[in-house]
Amino acid sequence: MLFTKRCFYAAVMALAFLLAGNTLYGQSFKEKLESIPQVKSVIELESSEFGEKYLCLFEQPIDHKDLSKGTFTQRIFIGHVDCDSATVIVTEGYAGNYAMRPAYRDEISRMFNTNNILVEHRYFAESSPYKGLEPSEIDWTYLNGENAANDLHNVTTAFKSLYNGKWISTGISKGGQNTMIYRTFFPDDVDLSVPYVGPLCRAAQDGRHESFIADFVGTPQERERVLNFQIEILKRKERLLPAFDSLCKANKLEFNLPVDHIYDYNLLEFSFAFWQWGYPVDQIPSCDASDKELFNYFISVCSPDYFVKWSSTTPFFVQAAKELGYYGYDLKPFRKYRKLFSINNTRDYLHKIMLPQGKKFHFSTKLYHQISAFLLETDAKFIFIYGEFDPWTAVKPADPHKENMKFYIHPEGSHRARISSFDPFTQAQIKSEIADVLYN
Repeated sequence: MLFTKRCFYAAVMALAFLLAGNTLYGQSFKEKLESIPQVKSVIELESSEFGEKYLCLFEQPIDHKDLSKGTFTQRIFIGHVDCDSATVIVTEGYAGNYAMRPAYRDEISRMFNTNNILVEHRYFAESSPYKGLEPSEIDWTYLNGENAANDLHNVTTAFKSLYNGKWISTGISKGGQNTMIYRTFFPDDVDLSVPYVGPLCRAAQDGRHESFIADFVGTPQERERVLNFQIEILKRKERLLPAFDSLCKANKLEFNLPVDHIYDYNLLEFSFAFWQWGYPVDQIPSCDASDKELFNYFISVCSPDYFVKWSSTTPFFVQAAKELGYYGYDLKPFRKYRKLFSINNTRDYLHKIMLPQGKKFHFSTKLYHQISAFLLETDAKFIFIYGEFDPWTAVKPADPHKENMKFYIHPEGSHRARISSFDPFTQAQIKSEIADVLYN
């Protein structure tokens, strides 16, 4: 009987110890997220890619240099695999709405079965300190690369309390640019950076994109076909403008310039959009096609909603005007038809069309020089992915030809270039270089 009582007592004590241990060490992953001081809410999301997926609202300073300016909450999306697995942090340059989709997963996270953290960029969607305000009412002072880098640093620092493996930062387009910015300010936060199709512009209208489109993309015959299509759209302006105007009105598009000016900018934008997204040249209608066929193809490649006076991408245009830079438009190929244009020049078009009216933004080259100098000097590991015919490749960083920095250019590729775009041999090479970082 004594033995039985002792066994029972021991079993009770063991159970009590186990329960106490669970309280201390057996938290669910959601509870661990909720224990991070900056995390203000945790919402479980559906996922076909992860066993657990969450949306967190993460508190950030509006100005990392002056905490008295207050705070805002930034959306963080977490796809959880295991606390001992590697983590991919996506340095999104825009809104992160797409991460709500159950099937969302970053390419590298899928390839290596890592945790996946996506950080929505400040001033976009639900991560704006000034949600609900009109563009003219927003204080744009704190929208800059340094603050964005500090946002990412705070997230990484907080989540390293949960994730013990290697870290990779990555992003696409402006997100790829943000990957470079983040590593410039915090080179030791991650083990590898993989920017996709990320530009590094040196002026509000950089100047290198135009010659790239005129002289490099495709073949001479293909470039001529694109230009001839634009010229035909210009020559038929009087006939096509009513349909263009009707389309804009039907979609309730509002502009800062008259609609005939927007028509001009739209036909100039056509060649950039065409090569950026890699449309097939053989699908361009011939110059003797009907007005309807030409117009429909024109709009399918390049829609006028790009030029509206306010959109979800307005914060990007503001940051481009301040420090990220952008591209210009070249009127020289149309010199024979200049009288058909409503616009006289394309100087400072960002301010004229895309930026909040009444506000002036002055471009600073400081960030461009910081990133350029860092990439030339650092021993941080990078893998850059670009598309050969993507106009943004015209402003990729200079290749310093160092072992820690690899550039992969997808032949004839566009802004859609990804690791999976390459031939099997090159894919295997890129994956091997990533694996060397993750597992060594």
